[in-house]
Amino acid sequence: MSSSSENRHDGTAHQPGLASSAVNSSGAPTNNTSSPSKQKLPPPEKPEEIQKRSFIVGSFWFLVLFLGLPIWWKTTTIYRAELPLNQMMDWADGKACDPVFPIRISIDAPALQNEEIENLVEITKRALDTMNDFPAHRLELEISRSTNAIQTNDLVRDSNSTLTLRLTPGDTAASILHSHAPVLEITYSPDSIPPSGVFASDLALYLATQLREAFAEERDVMSYLFATSSMPSERRPQGPPQDVATSLSKRMTRSLKYSRTYHLTFSLFTSGSVPSSWDIDSAIDEYMKPILDMLGPIHNFTIDTQVQLYATPGVQSQVLSKEDLSSFINAAEWPLSPSIGGAPTVNFIVFIGNQTIGSVSETGASQSWLIPQWGSAYLLPPPSTDHVPSELLKQPVLTFTSHLLSLLGTPQSGPLPMRLSTLTRIRSVDLLLRASSSLGSLARLSLALPSISIPSSVADGVAKSMYHLQLACSNLGGTVGLEHARIAEAEAERAFFEKSMVGQLYFPDEHKVAVYLPLLGPVGVPLFIGLLNQIKAWKSARREKAKKA
Repeated sequence: MSSSSENRHDGTAHQPGLASSAVNSSGAPTNNTSSPSKQKLPPPEKPEEIQKRSFIVGSFWFLVLFLGLPIWWKTTTIYRAELPLNQMMDWADGKACDPVFPIRISIDAPALQNEEIENLVEITKRALDTMNDFPAHRLELEISRSTNAIQTNDLVRDSNSTLTLRLTPGDTAASILHSHAPVLEITYSPDSIPPSGVFASDLALYLATQLREAFAEERDVMSYLFATSSMPSERRPQGPPQDVATSLSKRMTRSLKYSRTYHLTFSLFTSGSVPSSWDIDSAIDEYMKPILDMLGPIHNFTIDTQVQLYATPGVQSQVLSKEDLSSFINAAEWPLSPSIGGAPTVNFIVFIGNQTIGSVSETGASQSWLIPQWGSAYLLPPPSTDHVPSELLKQPVLTFTSHLLSLLGTPQSGPLPMRLSTLTRIRSVDLLLRASSSLGSLARLSLALPSISIPSSVADGVAKSMYHLQLACSNLGGTVGLEHARIAEAEAERAFFEKSMVGQLYFPDEHKVAVYLPLLGPVGVPLFIGLLNQIKAWKSARREKAKKA
């Protein structure tokens, strides 16, 4: 029996595709499957099912490519308005405008003949051109026919002349600049008048030297502004000497930033209950209003006053040292108004008490001090009554007027009309350089950060700034050019500090990866795997079809 059983086992074991049965030592049947290559394969997919799966995968990719991506692109695209970057850099580099400030000088020489004065003017012009080392400063001479002081002053106002050069015959050459009128008085010897046909003259050289000295401070300030601007060094004019530059730096730090309107606040602080009133309005009208009227073409002023009783200063000592002045103003308790209506506030404080300012000078101590970019304070002894009359306020108001001129950046030398004319030109070049620098900084920022948005308001501000810069460059030297420069600087600052741009100055790529990776991982992996499987199935179907063919 054993041999027949073995024969049956051998017979079934050699039949292909059939499983064999055996009995183990315990008598339980066991199954022995065939090799993996001979397993039963699943039925082939129908063409309709393959086509359906292809449509499903294709529909997902269609939604992603033609609906998802456009929506994502539209909603995440950073709007960048077109900026004239080349022109902006030209303004920043000083290539778009060569600022030249023409200064008209009227020459009044009633004792000279027409031919003599014309010849002297021509020789003086040549001497000025030879001595001119600052191209932005150009002195223009014109002949006046006035014969007395009143006519000369009228002529200066009518012809917009900055200075009148009055020539008077005398024994020797001498010059004097009037302290209250823009008149440079020069006496000359009649023998020094150059004859016709002469191209050089000692008198003409003397006139050119005196004119340059009259505008030396303005020339130093302008050269300092150019030297400290963002303009490339090869296009900057030579700056002033080091000691002059140091003095001008302190003056610029002390003065206020230019504004068309300033708000003046006059405050009376007393240590007790009296005085409780003061005649500040009449004092301002009498002692300060004439200067404010002269400043009208450059600045507008609004004024308010206040009285505060029982005001405690920040320093209680009777004699104030130089170190005490910086903490005397009790800003925490005194009602000092901030900037009103967007205009900078200049504070003028009169404190009535027994405190004085210590000084080593034997001539007496000053009772006032200037606070840079803020205002000034004046210490006044208590009056005999509870009212401060305007006569007692004369010296404080005159001091405030002088401090106001310093805070506005007015030059220190020359008659006041001439100083205000110089202030107009200095403020014009300052605003012109500031606006150009802001445009250059904005252009460099746009190039350095390609992903930063640039709204249309920035482009509008840049266009307005460049437009007014061009007008300012064409009208330098007067109040018209100053106004255009002010608008250009304001528009450039507004464009550079656009609030929608400031928040995007630092947005690294790591932030974008952190936003998109949690989304692209779960969504993108199934899409790509499904697409790859579908491509493989399509290739396999093509190979089988090729084999059958």
